[in-house]
Amino acid sequence: MSVETAQPLLSVRDLRMHFPGRGARSAPVRAVDGVSFDVARGETLGLVGESGCGKSTTGRMIVRLLEPTSGTIAYEGRDISRLNRRRLRPMRKDLQMVFQDPHSSLNPRQTVARIISDPLLAHGTPPGVARARAADLMELVGLIPEHIDRYPHEFSGGQAQRIGIARALALDPALIVADEPVSALDVSVQAQIVNLMERLQKELGLAYLFIAHDLSVVKRVCDRVAVMYLGRVVEIGDKERVYADPAHPYTQALLSAVPLPDPAAERARERITLLGDPPSPAAPPPGCSFHPRCARARAICRTEAPVLRTTVPGEGREAACHFPGPA
Repeated sequence: MSVETAQPLLSVRDLRMHFPGRGARSAPVRAVDGVSFDVARGETLGLVGESGCGKSTTGRMIVRLLEPTSGTIAYEGRDISRLNRRRLRPMRKDLQMVFQDPHSSLNPRQTVARIISDPLLAHGTPPGVARARAADLMELVGLIPEHIDRYPHEFSGGQAQRIGIARALALDPALIVADEPVSALDVSVQAQIVNLMERLQKELGLAYLFIAHDLSVVKRVCDRVAVMYLGRVVEIGDKERVYADPAHPYTQALLSAVPLPDPAAERARERITLLGDPPSPAAPPPGCSFHPRCARARAICRTEAPVLRTTVPGEGREAACHFPGPA
């Protein structure tokens, strides 16, 4: 996977999504609370973390399925976070999404031909041309074009996800936000979909924001990794560096739970157990949001929120920790 060093394809800065509380006096839910990262052309950035940390909400804001509370989303240097529907329309073809559950993301009342060609029709492509393009896309993702008039329920989970990928490719996007694209599939099928996505990236020059909780999959497909905790990125950097030498204690805990292929090494390894449960995003703790679960926490962690900063000059990795380093 090639990564260019020019202007980022996507640049996210201080992105926030605060949902209203359930009651009039309830505090807002800070689902995403100041996220920043870049995605280069042809790059795959993995966005990982526990369920509820804000990964999917971040992805949905980037493709503008959700309206950000604040912050900027710059695509090719242009801020698209506040564009109205009319001005956003031409940009939608460049930013597409693949969803977690393939069957629930496909309209059961539409044929595959209509599902894949819908984006083309919405952008003014004649129906005959759109149908031909849909058939070509089916073949591109490994489906039989002759099945174009079938319905989603006639396909397996893996095949349905291929339909979702074909739909995302219909308008020749530059960036695809893949929200847990293999987590609902069997392990053997996961590998097939990952192989497909890697092949498409090489052939089409795609960039991916790959949202996942499976760190083994992320290690395979991603160039860089951003780790989220309670709505914030706590570590980001080159995949090899983050996996080999995580700087943030939360990243260290996540990686300590990833199974090792060597049984002896797996038995000998010490897993890091986090204290308690994740705090509520409606009532985040003061200071560092991770400090109630961190064995390394000190007084400053309880009062001052750390910012992302370079841990070692020149290594291309940042961590939001007052005391970054080995476990």
